[in-house]
Amino acid sequence: MRRSSSLFFLFLAFFCDWARASMGMAELPAAPGDGPVTVFYPSADAARPTQRARFTLDLAVQGAPVPGNGRLVIVSHGSGGAPWVHADIARSLVEAGFVVAMPEHKADNYKDDSDPGPDSWTMRPAEVSRAIDAVARDPRFAPMLRLDKVGMYGMSAGGHTALSLAGGRWSPAAFARHCEANLVDDFQSCVGLITRLTGGPLDGIRKWAALFVIRHRFGDDVAPREHTDPRIAAIVAGVPSSADFDMASLADPRVPLGLITAGQDRWLIPRFHSDRVLAACLPRCELIADMPTGGHGALLSPPPPELSGLIGDMLDDPPGFDRQNVLPDVNTKTTAFFRKHLLP
Repeated sequence: MRRSSSLFFLFLAFFCDWARASMGMAELPAAPGDGPVTVFYPSADAARPTQRARFTLDLAVQGAPVPGNGRLVIVSHGSGGAPWVHADIARSLVEAGFVVAMPEHKADNYKDDSDPGPDSWTMRPAEVSRAIDAVARDPRFAPMLRLDKVGMYGMSAGGHTALSLAGGRWSPAAFARHCEANLVDDFQSCVGLITRLTGGPLDGIRKWAALFVIRHRFGDDVAPREHTDPRIAAIVAGVPSSADFDMASLADPRVPLGLITAGQDRWLIPRFHSDRVLAACLPRCELIADMPTGGHGALLSPPPPELSGLIGDMLDDPPGFDRQNVLPDVNTKTTAFFRKHLLP
């Protein structure tokens, strides 16, 4: 039955306008207190090379939308992230008929990265809900969408958002406890890109300063963070930040949950993050794709160009990672997951 449904979907797509459409792009204005929401969608207008930040993308900017499959997927970017590094997964989803919306997370985006970490993680799930609201208010997209079953995809800090929306509970104090116990082994997860351990004489000061700040800011905040949205019906978490979650809360996700992992992730070491989630939720979640040779930036596609220093070390592809062959397959599997759980 499932195979015949898939064949019917492909047959239908052949005759639909969106099957031959380009990828449109529009920006919904920011609501009070929020950043803008970038929307990608099937468009009848021709795409043209378009410069966005350091990227050139083929987009039909403000192109006329055409009806797709009637479903929306929200994408939550990583720390300091932007919509443009998720353009390839957006294109895969748009080619399958989805509308894709990406909120700009406050004080943790490429324009303003002043407050990443637990403060941002606390706000992000509600920002996802308000992004759905923003699309629902827009007269171009609202008539084409059924918002009773929305998909959600998040990568890195966006993966943390995804796990929250899947029913996961976490607290800033749990983040502090994790860093107290595993500071050296999971240093970048605890401090981000502010500094790194070098093996030199200043490492002791770096570790002391990191723990002082983490304990002072987060150690006493034990209130569990929870946020769900009944409209969200399927979730994908890519290389998620997750060491601060109560894993019991992820043992039975409230909606279908898929994971994407990267074996060479040195920013969010798998044994503290994605491996723990999989151990807690399997078989009630699904491993969509494992990239044994992929690093933390493997899902950034197109990848940020000309990175250097610590951010380059964390996000550039490790030797041996076959991006050209691996990423299209991961995007296809991710799109298939949303098609399976969101379409009739």
